[in-house]
Amino acid sequence: MTYLVAQDLPAEPAGLRLRKLLDRPGILQIPGAYNGLVALQAREAQFEALYLSGAAMSASMGLPDLGILTVDDVCFFVRQVARAAQLPVVVDGDTGFGEALNVMHMVRAFEDAGAAAVQIEDQLLPKKCGHLNDKRLAAPHDMAAKIAAAARARRHLYIIARTDAADSEGLEGAIKRAQLYIDAGADAIFPEALGDAEAFRTFARTIKVPLLANMTEFGRTPFMTASEFEALGYKMIIWPVSALRMAAKAHGELFAGIRHDGGTHRLIDRMQTRSELYATIGYHQYEALDSSIITSVVPEGMPQTIAKR
Repeated sequence: MTYLVAQDLPAEPAGLRLRKLLDRPGILQIPGAYNGLVALQAREAQFEALYLSGAAMSASMGLPDLGILTVDDVCFFVRQVARAAQLPVVVDGDTGFGEALNVMHMVRAFEDAGAAAVQIEDQLLPKKCGHLNDKRLAAPHDMAAKIAAAARARRHLYIIARTDAADSEGLEGAIKRAQLYIDAGADAIFPEALGDAEAFRTFARTIKVPLLANMTEFGRTPFMTASEFEALGYKMIIWPVSALRMAAKAHGELFAGIRHDGGTHRLIDRMQTRSELYATIGYHQYEALDSSIITSVVPEGMPQTIAKR
């Protein structure tokens, strides 16, 4: 399957495909994929939807997650992830890039880029990761106005309202905000940075639309599995930055190895082979579409190896 062949492309808009996934029993597991290659690997692992994290996009550009990215920056990532995997992509829209008109522009741009859903949070710029301290919140009705604007602009985009209010306004305050956002048109709610299972359970008892849980590492939420979140009443779970964390750690170890050993010979066994990469990206499928390209013969193994010492 390649994105170049029309009959291989999904017939339905991404937002409708996401809704069908959410209509099924069980919790939808949504790993973060911050570029096209990661998206293809997630699809190979049989995931059915992907999450595009603002923190992962920012970090991949060498920037902090402080609301620096533009709509066009994010659309670049949306296009490659949606095109590569042809799966519904839930996109982090931060604070909506402004007020009502900006939010409507974001919705139109994200839909055109291939997104299935957008997540909008109730922070003020400069925003912060929801698991950090001293976040500044928008007034509840100002955030609700953004959600209403998004709902008015969308054709099929699924709208997820995120509230970061539990830290400063308590669980009750976050629940009140969530209900206001539902009334404004949100399809689902994302309560960010809840600190224990009981808080997640209490939220789910009160809010009756689909709920999204964030199982980010090194944050305020304790480790829980997808089945544990499902038992608490959640319909979606994301691991937003996990893939980037793993890759960044591996990059560091690679460069340290080259610097120390003068080459990559001690790390070959940890690398994806050329054949594995070509299989993931469908290299030969693309070749087959153009009769002028002679099928490539992939070298097997390394021409020479240096014994590990």
